Amino acid sequence: MSVPRFEGRTVIVTGAGSGIGRAAALKFASEGANVGLFELNPERAEEVREELESIRPGSGLVCTVDVSDPEGMEEAYRQVNDQFGGLDAVFANAGINGAMGPIEHMDLTEFQKTISVNLDGMFLSVKLAIPYMKKRGGGSIVITSSVNGNTRFSSIGMSPYSTSKAGQVAFAKMAALELARYRIRVNTICPGAISTNIDETTETNERMEEIAIPLEFPRGGDHPLAGRHGLPEEVADLAVYLASSEARHVTGASITVDGGESLLF
Repeated sequence: MSVPRFEGRTVIVTGAGSGIGRAAALKFASEGANVGLFELNPERAEEVREELESIRPGSGLVCTVDVSDPEGMEEAYRQVNDQFGGLDAVFANAGINGAMGPIEHMDLTEFQKTISVNLDGMFLSVKLAIPYMKKRGGGSIVITSSVNGNTRFSSIGMSPYSTSKAGQVAFAKMAALELARYRIRVNTICPGAISTNIDETTETNERMEEIAIPLEFPRGGDHPLAGRHGLPEEVADLAVYLASSEARHVTGASITVDGGESLLF
């Protein structure tokens, strides 16, 4: 019988209460990991923790935290370390769609909110992991970015989101080079349209119609490979691989998971 890939190891998943984060948390637990469930919504996180209990009792720890809050994140990392005795991998997955609308009519605060959650939250997730991973002699950080802002730019009105997602990929490559000496790997996943509840975080400006582009683009379900949106589990599988020792020579990579969607643009 093969040993689970994460037996005796500890992983933090941000945005663990639903979608890709939930799927990844369940996958990590099934592979033997202890999982720190970072989530703004404690009810959702508790539901996931209960699911983890059915896989491996005591393998989940709920940390109710805003990923863009430095003090809250620092305390959450301490809780995970105190509970499980170390940290081996981080899946920095939390993010929002945020403000959607014409740049001309977008407030700076709207723009900054998206940047704060998506970029500041990612930065803190990486920064705070480093000292714990150095003590372990290495580790893996996987960041959920997007095809938006990297391989496609047709999501009209989503300039804050696309900016944050492009920034994540650039940051990850810089971090991968800087942290290689500590055997800490950093990679990004760029999903296309995935069936999650992230649309709940979209704040659409009433003047969106002013920037409608008079061109036809493929619909969200037009995926050459499967003809459907991706599933959270299909992203989670890649996250678990990148965090595992099977990907020990992979760092600074940015991998698209979209069923070929971005090839249509």
